[in-house]
Amino acid sequence: MFLEKLKSLDSRLKEVEKEINSLSVADNKERYKELTKQYSYLRPLSMKYIQYSKLLDDIKDIEDLKKAEDNEIKEMAFCEYEDLVKKKLKIEAEIKILLLPSDPYEDKNIIVEIRAGTGGDEAALFVSDLYRMYVRFAERNGWKYEFLDSNSTGLGGYREIVFEVNGDRVWRYFKFERGAHRVQRVPETEASGRVHTSAVTVAVLPEAEEVDVEIKPEDLKIDTYRASGAGGQHVNKTDSAIRITHLPTGLVVACQDERSQMKNRAKAFKVLRAKLYEQKVLEYEKRISDERKQQIGSGDRSGKIRTYNFPQNRITDHRIGYSVYNVAEVMDGDLSELVNKLIEADMESRLKVDYNI
Repeated sequence: MFLEKLKSLDSRLKEVEKEINSLSVADNKERYKELTKQYSYLRPLSMKYIQYSKLLDDIKDIEDLKKAEDNEIKEMAFCEYEDLVKKKLKIEAEIKILLLPSDPYEDKNIIVEIRAGTGGDEAALFVSDLYRMYVRFAERNGWKYEFLDSNSTGLGGYREIVFEVNGDRVWRYFKFERGAHRVQRVPETEASGRVHTSAVTVAVLPEAEEVDVEIKPEDLKIDTYRASGAGGQHVNKTDSAIRITHLPTGLVVACQDERSQMKNRAKAFKVLRAKLYEQKVLEYEKRISDERKQQIGSGDRSGKIRTYNFPQNRITDHRIGYSVYNVAEVMDGDLSELVNKLIEADMESRLKVDYNI
């Protein structure tokens, strides 16, 4: 099943290695980048090809020994054969995963938007809590983050928070956070101890470079205005805040966090590029999702993706029906168990499509 495919990919690796050695970054930066990306994909598969080929040879040799006239040799051969078959199944499973096409946004940094939904002030407070959770998650993984913009309620909560995260494979671990997050807990202002249910939405956008998205100057309407909210003497003194409207799509982004109009402009453009790039992401994911639904069923993922039940110390991810019972730890950024389960479920789903298993 795999041998011819692996053999072909091993040959391709040798071609890529040869071209990389003959090409300098200065000659063709984009080509060099593409080749190194291919090399990163092909190298592990080449190593598995060597292991798999040797394993098949070992199995063939043992099958010959199973026919030996000496009963002791035959018995040892049968035992070793079982071990080799187990190894074969294991390495085939590993190869299946390696053969899966990589996510085209795998190497992208991200921009995260958290917005309050139903629930008023309690939802706004949960926006702040989720922001802290994601920041702590980034810190645990050694990723860098930068605050881009916010809209505070004045009560410690936020109507929305926008920030970016930079680091190795941040898209892989954050992309599952997109959707509606529901929280069930007793607000600090609730005297009767009644549990309230609120919701916030999270958007995760792969950061776009200028080469990823073409933005024409004539398609933009740029407004400047005075910043509002916390900020001391700076507030309402200068027109430093920026609002950009992308006329063809109607997308509007704004930034007032920085005192410098130039810095706010740069941040606003970064968010706009990410939003426009997101459209490409959604088109890609819809195409892949439609293909999967035809083969393995839809699995309704509409509405809330996760519920944080504080009284029961339970967090449930509804997409995979999985719960953890450590709310405090998760809210402190320990998302590893939930995210790893989501990655496993996504992998299984992709394997069912590509290999019909």
